[in-house]
Amino acid sequence: MARNLLFALPLALASLYAQQPASGPAALKQANTAFRTGYAAMQAGHLDQARVDFARVVRLAPQLPEGHMALGAILVEMGKPGAAIAELNKALKLRPGDPTIQQNLAKAHEALAQTMVATNLNGAIAEMQQAVAFDSGQASLEDELGSLLARARLWPQAGATFRLALAASAPDANTAGIHMHLGVVLGAEENLPEAESELMLAAQQAPDNALIQYQLGSLLAREGRDDQAVPHLEAAVKPESLTPSQAAPLGADLALAMSYQRLGRQAEAIPYFQKAVATDPKDPSSLNNLGLALTETGKAKEAVPYFQRALAANPKDPIFHEDLGVAYIQMSDFASAITQFEQAKALDAGNPQLHYDLGLAYKLKDRMDDAISELKQAAALDPTLPDPPYTLGILLMQLGQLGEAATALHAALDLRPNNGDGWAILGSVLRQLNRKDEAVVALRRAIELLPAQPGPRITLAAVLAEQGKHQEAAALRKEAADLSRVAVNRQRASFSTNAGNQLLLRGQIADAVGRFQEAIAADPTFAEAHRQLAVAYDRQGRASDAAAERVKADALDPTARP
Repeated sequence: MARNLLFALPLALASLYAQQPASGPAALKQANTAFRTGYAAMQAGHLDQARVDFARVVRLAPQLPEGHMALGAILVEMGKPGAAIAELNKALKLRPGDPTIQQNLAKAHEALAQTMVATNLNGAIAEMQQAVAFDSGQASLEDELGSLLARARLWPQAGATFRLALAASAPDANTAGIHMHLGVVLGAEENLPEAESELMLAAQQAPDNALIQYQLGSLLAREGRDDQAVPHLEAAVKPESLTPSQAAPLGADLALAMSYQRLGRQAEAIPYFQKAVATDPKDPSSLNNLGLALTETGKAKEAVPYFQRALAANPKDPIFHEDLGVAYIQMSDFASAITQFEQAKALDAGNPQLHYDLGLAYKLKDRMDDAISELKQAAALDPTLPDPPYTLGILLMQLGQLGEAATALHAALDLRPNNGDGWAILGSVLRQLNRKDEAVVALRRAIELLPAQPGPRITLAAVLAEQGKHQEAAALRKEAADLSRVAVNRQRASFSTNAGNQLLLRGQIADAVGRFQEAIAADPTFAEAHRQLAVAYDRQGRASDAAAERVKADALDPTARP
């Protein structure tokens, strides 16, 4: 900045020679020499010497505004914006309204603001407001002021300032950063539609900007649109989306992991939770969510240490205890699970899910009375939850308390009427209670919801036979037998297909073809067998046979087309 200002100084000195000011020509000559020496020192990067020389210029020719301006410019470059402002104010007093002096005062106030951000945010805002006042209409200054206001959570003022920055920007300017800043502010104000619009504009102008992609993805996730958020969050963190000098924005790994987790994509979430934990090893939320993802992918043993670290950071969180208990359940360590659920319940006794989890753990530990008590408490705390009465009904049935079991199952099915298994179990209980007409209704509902399952038909056939309806019972037994054969055939087809897939992986193509053909012989309607046979044919160069198998697969299961 200083180098751009100092070229005007010799002309100003020459002008003073002509005007013969009070300081006299000798002083001006010395000032001119001091200026040239200072200018050379500045060009060589010797700022201390330049400051000494320009200070001499000011002493020799104090009436010259350019001298004060030159000294102010050097002081700014030396990181002394306070002293620079004093010199630049003197220059402005000598030449009021001079745009160059005002611009440099703006830069000095901007530099002073930057030194104050960490320790005196309000002071920094005041200095930046001075900068804007001295150089109004500068988009970059408005943007910096808006950023400081946003940091102070002065959202309306920040938003208005960012809008001024956009208005001050040249038509062909890249305003992606300003649109991003405005979008973040609007999001903080819960104006999510406008926030999304601004962040979309930012992403269109700078699609490779990782921070913009992170902010946009975070906003979409916040709106519950994780499927749309994921591509933006992936662009923010994946190496191929970052330049060599770029790092993923802080928090982006965790945001992507959370979106993956909410979408049920636990395996994909795990490496990003691991990155988040590596960045902040003591963050209990990241630790616990990593543990959850591992548990939900069947890796409870790996999950336990992360849950324990989360609890070490926050031992009073009942959810952390609950999640650790779930991991212990998966490991069949029911005693440890009970300990965690009991601790969670002590911290949040009004949480019905904790009573339910504890009831399940008691059941698995054969503490039936305790299990019944906890399941009843869960149902009482939230009568809208279907799982507590359903599980209670099954437990009571297993204990032979059939009347209470039927009552609990009815309550569960009122809450979740499309639970086919529940209707089948209720039908069996009602049959044992000799409430045959009710059993028939329940079992017919089970068959409607589970048309491919033979079990409800077998039970209904038995009830109908007991009622003397032998012809209908015989028809149901035949249907059940047919369904059982279909199930066995599908199981065989699935087994042969899996075996064929393993052979494909080992490069044994001819053997794989044989296994896929076995699968199709067992169940010609199994689309996956046809699809994998097409893959095997492709590897044998049998393109027409492969195409024919794909046609069959697509006809059987159009939704699975690649």
